[in-house]
Order: sequence, then structure tokens, then C-alpha cells
Amino acid sequence: MITVLQYTQTCADCSKAAERLKSNARHTAYLQGVSLHQLERLHLLLRDFLLGKSLEHSLASLCLDPDEDLNKLSDQELSRKKALMEQLFEQNRKKKDDPDFVYDLQVDFPEQLESCGWDEDEEF
Repeated sequence: MITVLQYTQTCADCSKAAERLKSNARHTAYLQGVSLHQLERLHLLLRDFLLGKSLEHSLASLCLDPDEDLNKLSDQELSRKKALMEQLFEQNRKKKDDPDFVYDLQVDFPEQLESCGWDEDEEF
């Protein structure tokens, strides 16, 4: 029998740990209705708890903050944020088979209220 602490220490990558847990024959009957994504999140919360991080910190790492500087994140945290962005993109993407799909959709955006210096033409 493997303890939670040993399991968490041997599986630092949450996705691999979730796959390992789900594929374990002893747990198959109990976890058949649980998605792999839910197991990954549960493993992340458990790992952070064992590392002494607060629940608020762990839950914040599972959300996307548009003002967060992704350059300051570790490789593991960055890959987690990228996976969240990919999931959000797939949820919002319109496919050809969707009933509200419109080919060549054109949208008029409201005028920009404040100027951004980076998009102005400069001549050297």
C-alpha cells in the first residue's frame, strides 16, 4: 500500500499522477465516473496542501488572471496555465458543425478610448 505522501512525492506531475491513479486496477471501479481533469485538480490541491500552501493559493493557480505576468512562472505552472487557456479556447471555439457557426463573421468594434503607444506608426 502506498501512502498519499509517497504517491505525491513520486508523481510530481499532476497529469501523470492522475493517469496513474485512474489506470490502477484497484481504483477503476471507484473512479470510472471521475474525469481525468478532476483527478488532476484534486492531485494538485493535495500536493500543494502537503507542501504547506494555502487552499486559496492552490485554487488561484487553477484560474486564469489576465493581469498575471506569465514570464515569472515556473515551467510547470506555465504549462498548467497554457493547458487552462487551451481548454478555454476549445470551449469557446465555433466549429463548422455548430448550429450558430457563421462563415467569415465580421464584427465592428467600438472606437478605442485611449491611445496605445505601441501601435502607432513611427518613422525613423
